[in-house]
Amino acid sequence: MKRRNKNYLYMTLVLFVIYIGLLTVLCMSEYTDSRATIRSFSDAFWYSIVTLTTVGYGDLIPVTPLGHAVGIIFLLLSAGIMMTLFGAAISFMTSEGLPLFLLGFQRKKNWYYFADYGAEANTLAANIYKEDPDTVIIFGQKKDDQMEFPDYPCLFINVSPARIVACKKDTGSRCRIFLMKENDIGVNSRAVDLHALPVEVYARTTNGQDQLSGNIRFFHSYDCCARQYWRSRPLCSHENMIVIIGFGNYGRCILERAIMTNIISVKQHVAYHIFGDAEKFLATHRYLHKVFSMGEASETADSLIFHDEFWEKHHKVMEQADRIIICHDDEPEGWNIYWRLNKYYRVRGQIHLHSSRRAPGVTYFGTNEEIYTPNQIMRTSLNQAAIMINEIFRRSVSYPTLSWERLDDFHRESKISAADHLLMKIRILLKDETITEFTSGIVEKAYKEYCDTKKSESMQEKYRRLDHMRWLRFYTFYNWSYGAMRDDAARQHPMLCPYKELTLEQKKERDAAWELLGSITVELKQCAIER
Repeated sequence: MKRRNKNYLYMTLVLFVIYIGLLTVLCMSEYTDSRATIRSFSDAFWYSIVTLTTVGYGDLIPVTPLGHAVGIIFLLLSAGIMMTLFGAAISFMTSEGLPLFLLGFQRKKNWYYFADYGAEANTLAANIYKEDPDTVIIFGQKKDDQMEFPDYPCLFINVSPARIVACKKDTGSRCRIFLMKENDIGVNSRAVDLHALPVEVYARTTNGQDQLSGNIRFFHSYDCCARQYWRSRPLCSHENMIVIIGFGNYGRCILERAIMTNIISVKQHVAYHIFGDAEKFLATHRYLHKVFSMGEASETADSLIFHDEFWEKHHKVMEQADRIIICHDDEPEGWNIYWRLNKYYRVRGQIHLHSSRRAPGVTYFGTNEEIYTPNQIMRTSLNQAAIMINEIFRRSVSYPTLSWERLDDFHRESKISAADHLLMKIRILLKDETITEFTSGIVEKAYKEYCDTKKSESMQEKYRRLDHMRWLRFYTFYNWSYGAMRDDAARQHPMLCPYKELTLEQKKERDAAWELLGSITVELKQCAIER
């Protein structure tokens, strides 16, 4: 690239020297003739400009043979120069030149760069524009002739993120970059060296990692969907059989969140029937049998029943299910399952269908509009309670602890699991299964109920048992096992045992999860005052 720029510079210098030489020859040849109108260097320059641009005013003309020769050269060059200028103008208008030029006038605005244009990128960009109309949306590709133009202002510029950042020139807020295709960070050429740019990068992934380097963050659309699903459609006390059809990315995350969140009673015995290939899942989570009944329904514990056969063979399961969740990764196949269930099966429970688009008359979840929002992707909503819990914990201890940004994935997930179950705790305390959001009023009311009811020894025992169930499930899911002493490297913990085997001091440790409601009430009230 540097060598090519040097060649352009040398060529420009040579052409400039030739041009000055022609002007000098023209001026000297005309100056000695009394009939000449070109009598100075400025006259020669004016004549060259008028001739090269094909304007031809006729106020200055060469009269000597040598002057005529120079004039002919200028005339011959004029056509080429005009075509070059015209071509350059057209190229500037139709290529990235004009958009980049216009972009330079909007440096103080917030810039959002999407490496590619697709349904997910389009939805997120539209949601960003709704929240922040004074923003610039940039798609890093050329607009296809068949592509329908978005309903919001945007630019299609086929340049790299580095070029966009250079154009921003550190003016205004930092640019945000989105890689919306799955695991794009490892294969997209435009992801190269993003860690070195002064930008915030959000990359879609199917893996468990949350952060790659200081400025690169991952978001999990499947996990966002699963958490949003159980938050908006929580497990109810009357539900004892849940069917999950489709065990790809969506089905796996739906089950994972159910395992860690759906604890509402010490006497519950929910049977989860899962249809799909679970071989890798079961191989990874090898201790699930310690907290679940595996392969058959139980009257004393929750059950995980994985089916290798087609769901179509299990008419009785479909008929008796309290809830059927269709979450096939192939959305058209999910719709196909939905229609077949309605057409050929007697279903008494609700059918919940994963759909990226809104569908009238269908109980759906996980639309693009719900998942691809700034709050979901940039982690300012779903993790708000988890971040709050971590800050409360940091203030409550005397020894140094890590901020949310510095936590590893396991400890972040631990806080997230505890925060997600807080909504369950509130529903249990207030006996209201319709609550789906945290508000200071609701949390305060739930905490008051906890303070009043824990005075009963049996109720306090119940609360402790419930949180031990949740805690036990979380650590077991991540392959921790019992050990006489805690050993993080070996993933062993002395409290990974049945509740009745805990000491009184260990049982009391479970109170902290419920007492959090009081601290969160104070935090939410303080946030409301600051707003």
